[in-house]
Amino acid sequence: MPTSLQTLLEANTMPAAEELVRRAPDGRVQCLACAHRCRIADGRAGVCRVRFNRGGRLMVPAGYVAGLAADPIEKKPFYHVLPGSQAMSFGMLGCDLHCPYCQNWISSQTLRDEDAVAGPSPASAEEIVSAARRRGAPVIISTYNEPLITAEWAVTIFRLARAAGMLCGFVSNGHATPEVLDYLRPHVDLYKVDLKSFRDVNYRRLGGSLTAVLDTIRRLKDLGVWVEVVTLVVPGFNDSDAELREIASFLAGVSRDIPWHVTAFHPDYRMTDPPRTPVETLLRARDLGLSAGLAYVYAGNAAGEVGDAEHTFCHACRRLLIARRGFRVVENRLAGGKCPYCGTNIPGIYRAT
Repeated sequence: MPTSLQTLLEANTMPAAEELVRRAPDGRVQCLACAHRCRIADGRAGVCRVRFNRGGRLMVPAGYVAGLAADPIEKKPFYHVLPGSQAMSFGMLGCDLHCPYCQNWISSQTLRDEDAVAGPSPASAEEIVSAARRRGAPVIISTYNEPLITAEWAVTIFRLARAAGMLCGFVSNGHATPEVLDYLRPHVDLYKVDLKSFRDVNYRRLGGSLTAVLDTIRRLKDLGVWVEVVTLVVPGFNDSDAELREIASFLAGVSRDIPWHVTAFHPDYRMTDPPRTPVETLLRARDLGLSAGLAYVYAGNAAGEVGDAEHTFCHACRRLLIARRGFRVVENRLAGGKCPYCGTNIPGIYRAT
């Protein structure tokens, strides 16, 4: 990491939440923000490169953004949260994984890759929430980089956002700990988890643990957080019938109401050999998900190419409720979260709280 960037980031910090740190008599600290549970010596940083030990105190990112934009909430993707609304998205720098196909690598891998050129811009929590209010966004989401490693700054923002009546969420790799999920729960309404594979060997290639992500999905449901799951379907990596079926069966075993998004891979960053995911593979994954008992399976990153696989249908009467094309809601027939044809409650969040 360039010295100037390192100096700038170290100046934009706050002490870690007490819930997310353990201290040792020798001055080391253990960080509990992600499943790496790094034990960090004085003057050193954790795997993420942004949480570091300063004189026996764990310091964490604060006071800046590397990205701030109002996006359709379907882009996150959340299909069962205030469909058609805007979400104010903010992100910082760094990640605890190093996925070779990362689509946000310019910010997530800034501290590992000299070609990743995103930088921080000073911003207060008040400014971020005000930007959301100006855009009329009822939702504010920590995304772009991995939000677990900047959890304290997200909570600082979320406290203000919730006081203003906004919903708050994470778009995350889910490589969490029980401690960080308990810390987040009072402040987080919705959480998108990337379930990248159902093979631990693949997760080790990415720098993480499959077990940690599966535990996160279970715990989030137990905590009452609204969860949607995304699997980027990469040819030759995780696209076999067996693996896709196992992912779907696991999710259905947690809750058949979890929306599963199977999305198309596009060659990017350091993974340029596999071809773009065929539409046929996405539709096959969707069929496997529905056969496993999931009520809602969506095909994404292929706007207009997947037929009705972008749409929401009532799981009881199978009537069309929400028609989409990419990130755009074309038609919304939902009536206060209920199917207007049979009265069935549709799982999700359909009003800001």
